Amino acid sequence: MELFPVPDVPEVREGDDLAAIISDRVTLRPDDVVCVASTVVSKAEGRFADLDDFPPGPRARELAGRLSELTDDEKDPRFAQAVLEESVALVMDEPFFLTETRFGHVGVNAGIDRSNVPDHDLLLLPKRPSESAARIRDELAADRIIVSDTCGRPFRHGQRGVAIGWAGLAPSRDWRGETDRDGRELGVTVESVVDELAAAANLVQGEGDDGTPVVVVRDFEWGDHGESDAHFRDIDGDFVRQALRDWSYEP
Repeated sequence: MELFPVPDVPEVREGDDLAAIISDRVTLRPDDVVCVASTVVSKAEGRFADLDDFPPGPRARELAGRLSELTDDEKDPRFAQAVLEESVALVMDEPFFLTETRFGHVGVNAGIDRSNVPDHDLLLLPKRPSESAARIRDELAADRIIVSDTCGRPFRHGQRGVAIGWAGLAPSRDWRGETDRDGRELGVTVESVVDELAAAANLVQGEGDDGTPVVVVRDFEWGDHGESDAHFRDIDGDFVRQALRDWSYEP
C-alpha cells in the first residue's frame, strides 16, 4: 500500500469544486482511496462562522461561566452557544465540552475549528460528511472517498485522524466467523478500516500549516472479508457514555 499527498492544493474558498481541484493535480485509479480533510470540505461548503453569529442564551452563559471558574481562563459564551447549536447532545460539559454531532461523531467542541480560518472566527464541520464524500466521489475517477478529521480518544494522549464520512466502501471489515491461526473462531473483531486509513493519511497530511489536505491511498486491498456498517456506537451499547451520565468532574 502506498500513500502520497495531492500536491499544490490552493487555499479553498466557498463554492470551490474540490473534485476538480483534486483531479487537476493527480491521476487517479478507480480503486484508489482519496482521503480529504474535513477542513477543506467545510471551506468549499461555506461552513464559516463568526462568534457574533451565535448570541448566547442562558445555557451557554452558564456553561461558559462554569468552565471559566474551573480553568481560570475566560471562556466566550458565544463559542459555547456555537457548540450547543452544532450538537445533539453534550456528553460532558466540564472540564471541556464533549459533544455528539448531528451525524453521530463524538468529539470535543462539536469539531469546531479556530485555526487556518483566515477571514472568520470559526469553521464548522460539514453538515453531512458522508453526503459530502458521495458528491466528491461522483465527480472523481476514484470510487472510494473518506472525509477525515483529527480528534483525541479516551485513555491516550494526542490526536489522530478519524473518518467522519465516507463513500464507496463500508466503514468496517468484519472478521467475525473467521478463525485465528489456531482455528479459534473470532467472535467480536470488527476492524474500523475507514479510521485506520484516515489515521494513515493523517501522517502524510500533517498538522498546522502543512497545507496537504488530500491524500491518495493506493493498492489498499479489502481482502476476502465481510463488510460491516457499524461505526458510531449507539448509546445502548456505549458503556463509557452510559457511565458518564452519573459522573461529575472534581477539580
